[in-house]
Amino acid sequence: MLRPRIIPSLLINEGALVKTINFANEKYLGDPLNTVRIFNEKEVDELIISDISATTNKSEPNYQLISDIASECRMPICYGGGIKNISHIEKIISLGVEKVALSSAAINNPELIRDASNILGSQSIVVVLDMKKSGIFKNKFRIYTHRGKKLFKENPINLIKKIQELGAGELVINSIDKDGTRTGYDHELISYVKEHIKIPLTIIGGCDNKYDMKSAIEKFGLLGLGAGSLFVLKGKYRAVLIQYLNTKEKNFIFSSINLI
Repeated sequence: MLRPRIIPSLLINEGALVKTINFANEKYLGDPLNTVRIFNEKEVDELIISDISATTNKSEPNYQLISDIASECRMPICYGGGIKNISHIEKIISLGVEKVALSSAAINNPELIRDASNILGSQSIVVVLDMKKSGIFKNKFRIYTHRGKKLFKENPINLIKKIQELGAGELVINSIDKDGTRTGYDHELISYVKEHIKIPLTIIGGCDNKYDMKSAIEKFGLLGLGAGSLFVLKGKYRAVLIQYLNTKEKNFIFSSINLI
């Protein structure tokens, strides 16, 4: 198998770097550009950067911030937040971002996926789905938008199949239940979606350590392992510390799989 990517997932709110728990209880972390510079030094595989205020505020992407980040960043970037149309996507790509992440826009207007992949190639189009268990549907997983507040009532598997048919190059599943908890990836959620996915899958939410990553790779063969708190916070007091895995830790995670 190809080598999985280990990806810090960064949240931006009104231009500042933050971290949440279950999409709430925001903690201010500082300047996103300083964080990017540290990740440069640590040779991070890739970054997922989400502007969580853009969709809520119904604003366009923050192009100046995107440009500043892309100018600093020495690893591939996947950027999402506030994207509503092809013009937004093309402008973000023109600033030096490798992938755009569609969330609410992909759910409300799935044809945008086809249009964008036809113009830019499917490798540049990522769809992010925020999911959690919903008592409304007898404890089944459902998709939510607008920072976990707005329920998408249709069956998630139907949407996941449609997303792939329309040309998305990658799917990111973000577990709202696990967000910021550092209690391990949600294996039940991964199992729920994995059998229906034929494109690369990245999972985010709950990762606490290298053992969580190793077990997820071995059990599900994931190509993307995202984490937020693990890479920006340390200890029970959640002190801000930007960190990444060293070579020894990566070798441990990948030790039981065949890489080509």
